[in-house]
Order: sequence, then structure tokens, then C-alpha cells
Amino acid sequence: MKFKTLLFDVRDSVARITLNRPEAVNTINLEMAKELMHVAMQCDEDPLIRAVLITGAGPIFCGGGDVKGFANQRQNLPHHLKEITTHLHAAMSYLVRMDPPVVVAVHGSAAGAGLSLACACDIVLAAESARFTMAYTGIGLTPDGGVTYTLSRLVGLKRTLEMALTNRLLSAKEALDWGIVTRLVAEKDLITEAKTLTGQLAAGPTKAFGATKRLFQSSLTESFEGQMKNESRSIAEIARTEDGREGIAAFLEKRTPNFKGQ
Repeated sequence: MKFKTLLFDVRDSVARITLNRPEAVNTINLEMAKELMHVAMQCDEDPLIRAVLITGAGPIFCGGGDVKGFANQRQNLPHHLKEITTHLHAAMSYLVRMDPPVVVAVHGSAAGAGLSLACACDIVLAAESARFTMAYTGIGLTPDGGVTYTLSRLVGLKRTLEMALTNRLLSAKEALDWGIVTRLVAEKDLITEAKTLTGQLAAGPTKAFGATKRLFQSSLTESFEGQMKNESRSIAEIARTEDGREGIAAFLEKRTPNFKGQ
């Protein structure tokens, strides 16, 4: 399927999603929100997809929402924003909860919904020159894309509030120190390293990856005892999978496991 605001392809079990509005610094409009939801749903449903890589075309990863488009809506803007966030939030939910690990490669800057998108991914690689900012209150609006949930759990409430209220611009190094970024990479090596990482993840035990993601998500609201019950149930379920059996056999036979994502 061809998209207007995204590039999407699947190779060697890796789905690559590229935000493709470079002329508008990859800002998210209604069409992109809908297309993001569509490809995120496909990544969640297609058993051949075992890792996901998100990048941005042009010099900026994502400049946030399409503010110029917002201005054109005039009195219809509240309805328009509800429509955009409905699709965008569905996409975020799929990315957070799907089995395949999701890697994002950030260059230039991740502002507003671009920051939200980065925070929703499992692993964040950033160019050393990248910048991160909330930006929402700078135009008199409030955050979206799940960032009030994800960012506060990454960096704490006080730091999140500082970013939201002052629109502080974080360097890539600050974002790494705060826990937003997983690893810094030289800009010239960013895509190569991201492809290498997603290739490694695509060769892993996909169902175990997904179950591990969900365990950490449930840990945010569960009691200690409740979470241990979740862990017990999860490890037993994954032990039933083909990859679970293969991993144990490979360990005992002292060989590299051949995981199939099943």
C-alpha cells in the first residue's frame, strides 16, 4: 500500500516507517496520524514483522503537530485536534503494546508529538546533535501522544513539568542523562546502527520480547505480589512457545538459538 506522508517497507522481518513530510519538518497532520495508525496496526498484526524502525526524512526527525494546518481550521480546530489525536493515540498504543521491539532513530530534533513518538518507542537512538523539547505550551496548547504518561515515568514528574511549562530544549546528552535516549550515535552512523540493532532484534524471540514489554508496563500499576503473579504466568506461557523450547535447547547444546518468532 502506498502512503502520502510515510514511507513503509518490510525487509528481513524489519518494518521501516519513515515520516516523509520533509518540506514541513515531518509535522503530523490528520493524514499522517491516520497512516501511522494503519502501519502500526499492520506491524502489530503481521507475524512476519519481528522488529520496527522509525526514522524521519530530511534534516528533522519530527517537528510535532502541523501548526500551520491547525491555523487553517479556525473554529473547527477543537474537532480537528480530537480527530488527529484519536488516530495518533491509536498508533501509539499499538507501538507500545505490540510484540516486535520498536526502535526510533532521532536526528535534528524531536519536538511536541515527535517527542511523544520517541518516548513511546522501546529503544531510542539519537544523533549526538539531536534536540528534544515539549513545545506544546509554547503555542498555548497541552501535550498529547501519551507523553504525559510516558515521559513522567522516564524522567520523573518534576522534570516532566519543567519541560512542559518552560519548553526547555534538551541536548542529546541531556536526554541521555535523563533517560529519554537509550544511546547516542554519531549522525553519520545513526541509520546504520539503527538498522543493525533492528536486525538483531528481528532475529530474537519476538513473543518473549512482547511479553517482557507488557510485564514492565503492568509493573507501573501492580502491587509487588501481583506483579510476581504476572511474571509467573508470563514465563509459563512463553515456555510453551517454539522459541521458548528452542532457547533452552540451544543453551544446553551450547549453540546459538534459531528463533523464529513463534
